[in-house]
Amino acid sequence: MPVVVLVLLLMAAYSLYGDDAAEGANQLALTFAAVVAVAIGRRHGHSYDSMREAAVESVNTGLGAIFILLAVGALIGTWAMSGTLVAMVYWGLKILSPDFFYFSVVLICAIVALCVGSSWTVAGTIGIGLMGVSQQMELNPAITAGAIISGAYFGDKSSPLSDATNLATAAAGAQLYRHITETLWTSVPTLGICLVVFLFFGAPGDFDPTTFTGALEQSFDVGLLPFLPLVFVLVLAVVRFPPFLTIFAGALAGGVIAVFLYPSNVALMAQDPELPAGWALLKGVWTVMAQGYVSETGVAVIDSFLTRGGMESMLVTVWLILTALAFGGIVDRIGVLDRLLGGILKAAHTSGRLVGALVAAAIGTNLLASDQYIAIVLPGKIFQKAFRKMGLQPEVLSRALGDSATVTSALVPWNSCGAYMAATLGVATVSYLPFAVFNLLNPVVTVAFAFLGIRMLKSETWKSTGDRSA
Repeated sequence: MPVVVLVLLLMAAYSLYGDDAAEGANQLALTFAAVVAVAIGRRHGHSYDSMREAAVESVNTGLGAIFILLAVGALIGTWAMSGTLVAMVYWGLKILSPDFFYFSVVLICAIVALCVGSSWTVAGTIGIGLMGVSQQMELNPAITAGAIISGAYFGDKSSPLSDATNLATAAAGAQLYRHITETLWTSVPTLGICLVVFLFFGAPGDFDPTTFTGALEQSFDVGLLPFLPLVFVLVLAVVRFPPFLTIFAGALAGGVIAVFLYPSNVALMAQDPELPAGWALLKGVWTVMAQGYVSETGVAVIDSFLTRGGMESMLVTVWLILTALAFGGIVDRIGVLDRLLGGILKAAHTSGRLVGALVAAAIGTNLLASDQYIAIVLPGKIFQKAFRKMGLQPEVLSRALGDSATVTSALVPWNSCGAYMAATLGVATVSYLPFAVFNLLNPVVTVAFAFLGIRMLKSETWKSTGDRSA
């Protein structure tokens, strides 16, 4: 019943509000569905305190994502002010061609995500710059966002540095590097198809960036210095610095570079001419991190691109994540998820059907629990026994988890990953969804492999998680 109510309300929200549904309508739909879930839970003997505790625990699992989201808001603001975004767009326009732009975006994001192990970091750094390049080339922002997400999630799910990769490995009781080897069997063909598709999305034309790049050269430093915050973030990500601290440090680095290159712009953001210079610079950076940067170059196209960011800009998305996680926690506590996943599992009588059932369960959990990590752990835990009974190696389970739970999380508007991507890239989830080719195809490829018997590795006995995690 809570699931039916949620689906109907979300359909109504998108019917009435379209892409603006994420600005409040979806949040109210999730809140009302949570109230319905509480009422049903009470009828089945669950105490209010127990369900409230479940909602709080679920929200707690998303606090890390919320703080990362706020840090990204601050980073966007200071990078707009420091010229980091400008430099990324400038050189992107110089190097990239509209004919192969989407293809190039997928490759760039895939390589960087493979190195840093985080689709969120990729989207929140070079992804923002690539969106700016796309805007100036007058290309489709939804296709660009789909290309960024496709590449970022290939790298994320294939990297030993990725949280999602390590979680899928642990949930299945698999060995990390065996898991990555098996993941590449499904990920590489999917990426190949994805690249071919994005080649067809190319936009041949007579785009001439000279006017815009000339305006940037006159107003900004487009040399190496503005790239320091980006390099700083990528280095911290590679050495496995915590994601929130990495992005927040990148935001601070952007503020420092802005003070060094454009002190008058920073002081202007303080909006207090009577402040001493040092305090004005401090307040300017502080204001931009909190409320975003307002560009006043007098060139409309530049100002519209650079006026953005600030933690404040992420609050609607935080609201969405909070309500979604609360709903997910309640429906989990009252047994809705267990019943749904158990029903799916009963239909799995062959190896192919078992993998298909797991993929369906992971996608369903992403839809209902609104959290990628829950969508990895819960189906992994429930399906582990069934995979063991069929004599399949744990890497088959971990691969299927990565090919379903990880990649589809970005396709759900109220999932923390979908909400993050939409807020960071500035494109509604339902708009970029048809173009997130890798994320759409990867679950299909893994199910096809299962039914065809490709890489369905057999094992007479499973070792324990502890024995295989080395």
